[in-house]
Amino acid sequence: MNQRHFKYYILYFAFLLLPFFSAAENIKSIGVPYIQNYPKSVYLSGNQNWSIAKDKHGIMYFGNAQGLLTYDGKYWQQYKMPNRQIVRSVATDAEGIIYTGGFGEFGYWSNKKNHLTYTSLTHLIPASNNLKDEIWKIHTIGKKVIFQSFSAIYIYENKKINVVTAQESLLFLHTVNNKCYVEVIGKGLFELIGHKLNPLKNNGSILPQLIMSVLPYKNGSLLIGTSKDGLFVYNGESFTPLNTPANAFLKTYQLNNGTRILGRYFAFGTILNGLIIIDENGNIVQRINKSSGMQNNTVLSLYADEDQNLWTGLDNGIDRVELNSPLYFYFDKTGLFGTVYSSLIYKNNIYLGTNQGLYYSTWSSGSGNLFNSFDFKLIPSSQGQVWDLTLIDDQLLCGHNEGTFKVTGNKLERISTVKGGWTIKKLSSNPGYLIQGTYNGLVLFKKDADGQWKFYHKIEGFGEPSRYVEQDARGDIWVSHAYRGLYKLNLSADLKKVTDIKSYDAKNGLPSNYNINIFTFQNKLIFSSDEGFLNYDEISNNFTKYTTLNNELGSFAGSNKIISAGDKKYWFINHGKMGLVNLMEPGKVEVDSSTFSILDGRMVQYYENISKISDKIYLMSVDDGFVIFNSTDEQNIKREKNLPAVLIRKIEDITDTYHTISEFGNGGDDDSEIEIPFARNNIRISFALPYYRQAKVKFQYYLEGYSKQWSDWSTASQKDFTNLGRGTYTFKVRASVNGILVSKVTAFEFTVLPPFYASNWAIAFYGLLIIFLLFSSKRAYEKKLKKDQLVIAKKLQEEKEAYLKKEAEANEKQIIKLQTEKLQVELAGKNRELANSATSLVYKNELLQKLSQEILKLKDANGKPLSEEQLRKIQKVIDEGMNDERDWNLFESSFNEAHESFFKKLKANHPDLVPNDLKLCAYLRLNMSSKEMASLLNISLRGVEIRRYRLRKKLNIPHDKNLVEFLMEL
Repeated sequence: MNQRHFKYYILYFAFLLLPFFSAAENIKSIGVPYIQNYPKSVYLSGNQNWSIAKDKHGIMYFGNAQGLLTYDGKYWQQYKMPNRQIVRSVATDAEGIIYTGGFGEFGYWSNKKNHLTYTSLTHLIPASNNLKDEIWKIHTIGKKVIFQSFSAIYIYENKKINVVTAQESLLFLHTVNNKCYVEVIGKGLFELIGHKLNPLKNNGSILPQLIMSVLPYKNGSLLIGTSKDGLFVYNGESFTPLNTPANAFLKTYQLNNGTRILGRYFAFGTILNGLIIIDENGNIVQRINKSSGMQNNTVLSLYADEDQNLWTGLDNGIDRVELNSPLYFYFDKTGLFGTVYSSLIYKNNIYLGTNQGLYYSTWSSGSGNLFNSFDFKLIPSSQGQVWDLTLIDDQLLCGHNEGTFKVTGNKLERISTVKGGWTIKKLSSNPGYLIQGTYNGLVLFKKDADGQWKFYHKIEGFGEPSRYVEQDARGDIWVSHAYRGLYKLNLSADLKKVTDIKSYDAKNGLPSNYNINIFTFQNKLIFSSDEGFLNYDEISNNFTKYTTLNNELGSFAGSNKIISAGDKKYWFINHGKMGLVNLMEPGKVEVDSSTFSILDGRMVQYYENISKISDKIYLMSVDDGFVIFNSTDEQNIKREKNLPAVLIRKIEDITDTYHTISEFGNGGDDDSEIEIPFARNNIRISFALPYYRQAKVKFQYYLEGYSKQWSDWSTASQKDFTNLGRGTYTFKVRASVNGILVSKVTAFEFTVLPPFYASNWAIAFYGLLIIFLLFSSKRAYEKKLKKDQLVIAKKLQEEKEAYLKKEAEANEKQIIKLQTEKLQVELAGKNRELANSATSLVYKNELLQKLSQEILKLKDANGKPLSEEQLRKIQKVIDEGMNDERDWNLFESSFNEAHESFFKKLKANHPDLVPNDLKLCAYLRLNMSSKEMASLLNISLRGVEIRRYRLRKKLNIPHDKNLVEFLMEL
């Protein structure tokens, strides 16, 4: 290959690859990009949004009718101006300072003491130039901030303000490549150089008026947008009208503002009809208004950020247009064609099969970037339910409630009268035939001599509703029934009738008989169910779970529909949620669902339809229109730059009542240390990722000093921490977008102060208290030591005295004991004497009694008993001896000595006792026997017992008490 040919090949391949490299910069002309609406019910502020800006952290700022409005991708916050003015203008500088202007006021916002705080600059204005009107525009150039009203321009630099005025009123200030331009009413466009306004050179006769936008244009020129006269190009010498279809539109609907987007497009907002996007040649690429998704047709402000978002501040709300989105939309806002069941592009027409009929519109596939508008019309005689649009061998077939039709342009040709054409496809075993599933069985189509598909016949022997129909490798036909499971049909050789029918239900391993569908996947049949995909085993005639595929698909294992997306790509639809499954790499399954999350629930369930336009572009039917998906754009978006950092937005005290501890209004530039009282140690940390494109954003956090590892990924954008101990903590958080991109870690530090009893002041107090206590303790110890010495001395003296006293008492007790023992000895001796005396008396009395008895036996010399007289005299002598009171007196005296006051006590307690009773008591006290007492008392034993009895009664002694014991105790 020679060098010349090699160069041609290089140029050829470069030309082929050019669309792929430039795709990320192209805005599609079909449908509209995704538009996210932010109504005032969401941001909770005023209707009108006059200006838009974005700071270095990615936070959006809106000049709102009720003040400054901020948005970080998750949270909206509103800040009031000093006198609640409308914020007409907002801008940010490289340092993160936010500047705002309103009626008679302008200044800046910055974080102070953990809160976004406003500082006015109007006090710097010279007294001769007092601000008395609105600040409509603010521009920052380096360290210079320019505020513009209709009467003057205020330049803030080095903490000073210089005022620039003109002979006439000013309109709006515009900045292009750090140059400032402003229209002086009636005089034309001027450039602000230093502190002077210099008119732009104009050699032509055209002088644009009411200039609403000035944008950089080709070859260093300027694109001038006016309110009522459209667009002009200024080349440095003169102004030339840009006569394009866009110009007519902007004149009609009144251009209000403009911005440059993606380096090669221009967006213009209007007062009456939304916004348009044009290319550098003035061709309309997009036309976006209320009918295509915007909330309002009056665009008060425009801002294009570096992430391909076009922000629109509206007369009522805020909208974000996702430029270069992989999804472009067309919605039927008027309800023209109803619910879309199928859609397809064929021969420069787009067809929509709906519940009301078949609609079509022109599809300008070769129009480049020219705006492609649609004018859908109903094809005559197509009224009714359209189920299916299928392109086979360059023939468009329409499955309809009333039969099957061939579609050519805007005309229908009925080729079958069998009602309800649900699905139609070629027989894999006989490509010359088409098989169709209908309301009541199967139908075959065959080409005629001209190669056109025609109705052949209805297959006999099977009449069940046939929503899904597939043919397996053996040639058998599988049909799914919505409520009865599956059927496998064997056809006759001529394909005219069913020769064998086998039905399958739960007995054959199906989870149930409901919602079992059939699809061809990787050249084999698989069966979907609510519990995952199934395989059919021909040998066992049973169904088993397709475990490998189910595990790889995750949540899409329960999909109810599969649609081929081309070579080894499939659309999986799981009850309203869709994902694109890529099997290009062997052994690897990629599932992308986040790109299509915006379409969740918007497709007609069980009748989802996606048709392939080209290798990269797909047409998707949704309830009220269609969506174009460009996979090239989606791949470019996956290769985005690094994500912005996660922002810590707010720290709240949630101990009992909610209270904001810190609010990072502009991204957290304030370095103030955050300290949390120990008594308020329950906090909530809110965070956000300033990423505004449609995506699944998840967060992962880690509190150093509290947690041991990162949390699981979650969509939650705030976290509560309770009962935090004293100490310093570092909160770390990061975000992921669509599970692909991961942001850097954002960290901030805060301190939970110790409790009051463990604070530094408390510790110092404790130290002083300890020193005081030690000193006091020493003094007290010394004092106590002296006191103890006195106490000990006193105690020793007392112990000595007690010892001596004890010794004296012991000696005294010993003396008493000895005396007692002596007395007891003496008493014992007296008792013995008493006993001996009593015994002697008893013996004497007994002797006298014996003498008395013996005397009775005496006889005289004659042997006769003595005379009574003699006996009486003798007996008298004996009786006198026995009753001699001297013996008793002697005994009583001795008894009283031994038993002091015994008789006194008896007589005192019992005065009715007689002397004989006292004698008996004395004898009983000496424990004498009844016989001895009878002898002493000169009475019989019976008399003794009688006296004892009477004595008991006189003494009133209880029956259970012994008389002797009683007297002994007395």
